[in-house]
Amino acid sequence: MKRIVLAAFGALAFPAFAALVLADTLDVGDGVKVWYTIQGHGKGAPIIVVHGGPGMDSGSLSGDLVPLEAKHRLLYYDQRGGGRSSLPADTKLLTIDRHVDDLEALRRHLGADKVVLLGHSFGPAIIARYAIKYPSHVDRMVLIGPIPPRKGKFVEEYGATIDARLTDAQRKRSAELEKQYESADVVAACREFWVINIVPRLAKSVKPSVVKSDFCTAPPEAIRYGATKTSATTFESLGDWDWTADLRKVSAPTLIVHGEEDAIPMAMVAEWASALPHARLIKVSNAGHIPYAERPDVVFPEIETFLARKR
Repeated sequence: MKRIVLAAFGALAFPAFAALVLADTLDVGDGVKVWYTIQGHGKGAPIIVVHGGPGMDSGSLSGDLVPLEAKHRLLYYDQRGGGRSSLPADTKLLTIDRHVDDLEALRRHLGADKVVLLGHSFGPAIIARYAIKYPSHVDRMVLIGPIPPRKGKFVEEYGATIDARLTDAQRKRSAELEKQYESADVVAACREFWVINIVPRLAKSVKPSVVKSDFCTAPPEAIRYGATKTSATTFESLGDWDWTADLRKVSAPTLIVHGEEDAIPMAMVAEWASALPHARLIKVSNAGHIPYAERPDVVFPEIETFLARKR
């Protein structure tokens, strides 16, 4: 098929079924520019992919979502404070509300009245807050390995599970590497950190080689900024969060996909399904926090069925 590169002038036009590759930056209006790329086949507005973190970039997810690009266009973007997007001098610009505003700016830029949102890990936090604020602009949502919709004891339980899956030496080395993010060779520190820390995020039977995405492809200054500023600032802006009451007002159909061996407790994630009126939870066996890479045979067919289903 012919590959088409479109320039962005106002709302974007999307010719049906052509293979599209676009990369650009969008000025979101507060001195921040958000980098994005659109890839894949299909028609209509692309699915907006909201990566995890906070403080990471779309490269941490895009390498494993290629199967979806066979039938759909996916818009991957680097959230502010990471990747190829702006790294604000003022960290007050890194709150969850600013991330929600960026998502709305992308929707308006696409010229789409309603969008499909797909997020992983922390990404569903942005999606949830967006759906609560802009429910009429959400067609449907896919939440993969999401943090829970209510804080509760999440931080303590998640941290304890990850720690229990590491040896004393690995925990010590991870702490040393996090400090090295301030050093000149932040890319090397990032790569060694994830060699250690990808394992406790996967099912016991899964080899790390199944993960094709790269968590350390961002520019060095972005890796450093994301890890030392964006991560803590954005997460802290959630406060003692509890979105369950507000989520009951969100009518968009929602698919929740969660690995049975994810360090994020299944019982906490199940609260998404009980809070959202039109949600379904898929529990994926032999999978942890990256089920789309660990069990693509289960996850992608479920997503395709969900996207094809009429409302």
